Amino acid sequence: MSLKQRVTQQPAWVLHAFPWRETSLIIEVFTRDHGRIALVAKGARRPMSELRGVLMAFQPLLLDFSGGGEVKTLARGEWRGAQAPLSGRALLCAYYLNELLLKLTAREDPHPALFDAYESAIGAMGRGENLPMVLRRFELALLRELGYGVMLDSDGSGQPFQPGEPYIYITERGPWLCASEVAREAPDGVRVDGQTLLDLAANDFNRAETLREAGHLLRALIHHHLGGQPLQSRRVLNELRNSFY
Repeated sequence: MSLKQRVTQQPAWVLHAFPWRETSLIIEVFTRDHGRIALVAKGARRPMSELRGVLMAFQPLLLDFSGGGEVKTLARGEWRGAQAPLSGRALLCAYYLNELLLKLTAREDPHPALFDAYESAIGAMGRGENLPMVLRRFELALLRELGYGVMLDSDGSGQPFQPGEPYIYITERGPWLCASEVAREAPDGVRVDGQTLLDLAANDFNRAETLREAGHLLRALIHHHLGGQPLQSRRVLNELRNSFY
């Protein structure tokens, strides 16, 4: 979207916002058809601005904007349906999703399927669904849609996964049986059961062991692709989780 154009009624979610000049905002939004973009919302901080109560995180929006530069100009925004407000752990998890999108997606790189996965995850959080399961589904969709891939068709030697057999998942090389020479030479891989890999391929997180092992694996892969960038939301979530033990 490098040429100057006007976009209307674009489904979007606010990922981040910060003040700009005296009365305006710069907002990072995730849109269905244009990916992640930056918008200037002129006058949005004025008390009587129509945008003041609209540009909220975790609410589905329809936006009109225009421009040809890196930062577009927001012309209009409205709510697109209703989303149950998030609080507590669900709110922290939602901030985690936003941080992943901000750090791992490129500007103006459309990912409609990832947009749908994000929208589904936020909706599930609002309905009080199992948060670890919601996060694992989104993380898997994120890696797949951004082209990083999670190798789940077969093991590294081309053989189907065997339930009950231990595997080592090696970043960039995929899963290998622990007994294989490749696995023995890669001590930093993530250990997973064959059934977990089968469940991941089917996007099935109902088994408790799958949910636990998938958490370790997907977090390790995301950490690798972040290239060492820290996630503030993950740190807060870990501190909150550890406070219960």
